[in-house]
Amino acid sequence: METHKEIDTRGLNCPLPILKAKKALADMASGQLLKVLATDVGSLRDFQAFAKQTGNELVEQQTVGEEFIHILRRR
Repeated sequence: METHKEIDTRGLNCPLPILKAKKALADMASGQLLKVLATDVGSLRDFQAFAKQTGNELVEQQTVGEEFIHILRRR
């Protein structure tokens, strides 16, 4: 899946991955895709809640080894 922007939050714990994603999304146009790389296991649950609260779409979540990939579509 081709994304418009990617941020690396590996090594950061809650709430930093969400805060960095929120800032990145603010600079993006509606419909663009943001890829977030994370290592915080809680980020799976956090990004689901974040998408519901903000109206951004959580397109995909993947677990690859000990890393988590979140794809969000800007509302």
